[in-house]
Amino acid sequence: MNFFDQVYDLVKKIPEGRVTTYGEIAQALGTRDARKVGWALHSNPYEDVVPCHRVVNKNGRLAPNFAFDGPGEQWRRLEQEGITFLDRDHVNLKQHLFVFDSHS
Repeated sequence: MNFFDQVYDLVKKIPEGRVTTYGEIAQALGTRDARKVGWALHSNPYEDVVPCHRVVNKNGRLAPNFAFDGPGEQWRRLEQEGITFLDRDHVNLKQHLFVFDSHS
């Protein structure tokens, strides 16, 4: 399985109402290359199956280039799942962060 497919498999495990970071995904895959995780999600061909809107940066910031309406679309999707925000650009990571266990 290639790296991008490994990213997609992990992102499918993020439960509704939770978010994770590019770095958490990279760490779970045994790398420090969070940017490559971002590239994989930007290229996500499985939008209806892989909930890439649940991935934010290490500070909880929404992706500025998310889908069609940038962070506005990501914000709407997360809000519909019950995610709370610190401001218009940052999710509340203390409340909603999902960390992969060693068996993910």
